[in-house]
Amino acid sequence: MTLTEAAPTPYAPGARIEVRDAEWMVRTCTPIRRDSFKISAVGVSEFVRDEDAVFFTEIDTVVQLRPEDTELVADTSSAFARSRLYLESVLRRTPLPQSERRLALTDRFLLDPLIYQQRPAELALKGLRPRILLADVVGLGKTLEIGLVLAELIRRGRGERILVVTPQQVLEQFQHELWTRFAIPLVRLDSVGIERIQRDIPAGRNPFLYFKRVIVSVDTLKNQGKYGQHLENMYWDAVVIDESHNLINEGNLRNKLARLLAAHTDALLLASATPHNGDATSFAELIALLDPAAIADPKQYSAGDIDHLYLRRTKISEEVRDQIGGKWPGRGPSVPLPAAATAKEEAIFAELADVWLPRPDRPGGSVVDRDRRLFPYTLAKAFLSSHVALGTTVGKRLKNATEQAEIDALKDLAALVGEMGDTDSAKRTALIDELKKIGVKKNGTTRAVVFSESVPTLEWLAATVPAALGLGDGQVKTMHGGYSDVQQQEIVEDFSLADSKVRLLFTGDVASEGVNLHRQCHHLIHYDLPWSLIRIEQRNGRIDRYGQEHEPQFRALVLTSEVEGALDDTTVALKLLHREEQAHRSLGTAEAVTREFTAKKEEDRLIKDLLAGKSVEESLDEAPPVDFLADLLGGVEGEARTEPERAEVPRLFGSTEEFVREALHTVCADLRIDDDGQMLAFEPPKDLLYRLNALPASYLKKHKIAERMKVTFDRPLAQRKLDEARRTKTLWPDIGYLSDLHPMVEWLVDKVQVQLVRRQAPVIAAKVAEPTFLVQGIYSNALGQPTVVEWMAVSGLPGAPVVGDMTEVLAEAGVGPGMINTNRPADLAGLTPLIEPAVQAARRHLDERRDRYDDVVAKPLRDYDGQLELWERASLENITGSPQGGRRRGAVHDTVAEQKRLLQSMETTGEPLLRILAVLEGDA
Repeated sequence: MTLTEAAPTPYAPGARIEVRDAEWMVRTCTPIRRDSFKISAVGVSEFVRDEDAVFFTEIDTVVQLRPEDTELVADTSSAFARSRLYLESVLRRTPLPQSERRLALTDRFLLDPLIYQQRPAELALKGLRPRILLADVVGLGKTLEIGLVLAELIRRGRGERILVVTPQQVLEQFQHELWTRFAIPLVRLDSVGIERIQRDIPAGRNPFLYFKRVIVSVDTLKNQGKYGQHLENMYWDAVVIDESHNLINEGNLRNKLARLLAAHTDALLLASATPHNGDATSFAELIALLDPAAIADPKQYSAGDIDHLYLRRTKISEEVRDQIGGKWPGRGPSVPLPAAATAKEEAIFAELADVWLPRPDRPGGSVVDRDRRLFPYTLAKAFLSSHVALGTTVGKRLKNATEQAEIDALKDLAALVGEMGDTDSAKRTALIDELKKIGVKKNGTTRAVVFSESVPTLEWLAATVPAALGLGDGQVKTMHGGYSDVQQQEIVEDFSLADSKVRLLFTGDVASEGVNLHRQCHHLIHYDLPWSLIRIEQRNGRIDRYGQEHEPQFRALVLTSEVEGALDDTTVALKLLHREEQAHRSLGTAEAVTREFTAKKEEDRLIKDLLAGKSVEESLDEAPPVDFLADLLGGVEGEARTEPERAEVPRLFGSTEEFVREALHTVCADLRIDDDGQMLAFEPPKDLLYRLNALPASYLKKHKIAERMKVTFDRPLAQRKLDEARRTKTLWPDIGYLSDLHPMVEWLVDKVQVQLVRRQAPVIAAKVAEPTFLVQGIYSNALGQPTVVEWMAVSGLPGAPVVGDMTEVLAEAGVGPGMINTNRPADLAGLTPLIEPAVQAARRHLDERRDRYDDVVAKPLRDYDGQLELWERASLENITGSPQGGRRRGAVHDTVAEQKRLLQSMETTGEPLLRILAVLEGDA
């Protein structure tokens, strides 16, 4: 029983039609007037594949394709190669059905087969729709986990249009990982890419229609005035939003962007190591993007309400710890580097203590009113960064200060800052000494990244430190939020290359989220320490992450003072440094300590506690009570689970390599290929090269891909080439790994399929006792997604038909590369009358299978429909008689109506697709 019954139409969903000399699959057919219909369809044949189209029967000639009209043809190719390749291409091209929720491709890519990284794909496929929040802590490989989810969606025909939204500094990093690991090409639309697209397409056209798989920064995309109109007209198969905690604040542009995208996509993957800010209502809004009916009361809910949407592991989670083994060395200790304040620094410490900071006899300070009582801590933190940062902060405040006492005190501070020179900074001296000690020098190989919260500090260090180390031009880079997206990507890339001259990177906390700095670096120095355990952990995670080959080394400069009442680094920063290290080793994450879930909230609460006279230890020990949100971030996974189940994917060839080699030999015989057994090299035809134009032009040009394309099935070779590329200025390898998703494999599948004229089926001489018809049967939903897929072998025709499993019959019949084609004439006249009874038998079998699939396909829909009713009832009960009550009730009813429409669209409906693929006849 279904939720609704689809009205009969002349062209039912799932039916195949021929329009404008191309083959299409019907999605919807709606009447316009008597005997006139509007047909929404998706392309099936090569040149229109996956393209959406609308046809009107009054204008277009629409021919419904019937399997009974199939024409049988002889195959004269050696070993029936064309027929075998065609069958394999159909198997590969046909999406796995909605009912297949097991993993299909986990072992097909250039990455270590780690079970914990496969869990997100397992969870995503279990859901009604693939929608999850991936909240693993920093360094576990969320990009790889996202890649595995996208790969599974692509294999199911649910990943044709993909949008990935990331912070601007990780665009190329993310694009690089998805291409080199999975062979999924994403076009990078950074500021330069957007301009290029707008030059290449007509004015006013939607740039997101130009490429189907796009990666773009959230800052570029949130400009709704520029891109919003295009996004509103787009529907994506899958949307990925990295660092999704930035979406939480309702009303900001990022939040509006997320809600727009969530409503315009089937799959939604949110990723963040800090997925919530500790506010239950805000987190409920984020969860509602994934499943509007998961939480009825946004102020009170349990972790169990979202366990179908949420996954979080730490480095000490049992499954993670057991699998990473020696591939991720344990982190080294966080070593404080004491720097005793110089005389001129002590003068500033004294001024801050005597005039600005609160003390027992002066709780509120002396020169600012109660409303600005946090400002003295702003001054103190700036000074703990550098005298340059303090000078900048004082200068900005002087422009706005109105009270004479404050103005005079600020001028006194400015005068003391003005007396300081570079050599009067104890931390700068200690930094130079430590960098020399670890071997950062002009002709050395050691690299280090130095973090600071202050842009003036970064720029001052970059200007004054290199000469003291003897570093030359190009050996030092600086990065902060003032740099463009392209500049940030170039800096991160340069620092990641083994043959780069860069030895020292001065960066702000713009690099503390998502950026990989571990490829060539395992030394990190905190020049100043954030007053936040979360931020310290995020910084450390830049070099302490999966793939790091050396023990990560952490150091922090600690400015100390002998002035009574001075707020030096031993007061706060040093204690946080030690507490973060303890939390990481014992809990796997720092958020569980303070139970404040954003860096800003952590720092604000700590400063308020200091104002109240509490110590850092007391502030940390008096963290808010544990609630389920704290459990979501701080909890550690329990016992290891069994491996994810593997899908049974039908195939005729033993491997992708066998298919590719035979396809190249059979349908690309004129292509000159150099093959040394490990690598294939050739000049790619224009139609293949076109499929690669999403990749960076610099990569294609550097490796001269248009002249000589190099690919391999050899994992060790591909990994070696990838490692070598990381030691060059391109970062991208010159040899690509041929995964199942590689554009070259898809290109060959298309080349094979166009060899056979539409509505034809080849006849193959094989080891069968009687004619056997190989038939593909598919039922779909209104979205065009297959819900039932059957591969049938029909024999016993015409009187006593028997339907068997196609792949089993092919194996028993010896259909493989060892076949011999004697070109004995096929009995086309005798076989043709059997077509109609074969189709009828296949249709009956498919209908029976549809009933058996009902529990798998329809039961989750019915279950969710029941959950939706419970959610509606609970949500309405929680609405009070407030003035907003009417609006909120309307929103609840709208949500229910929209979700019910979604459920209806996911039901199996319409007529089945039946297609005769080939016929086996006895070879005797």
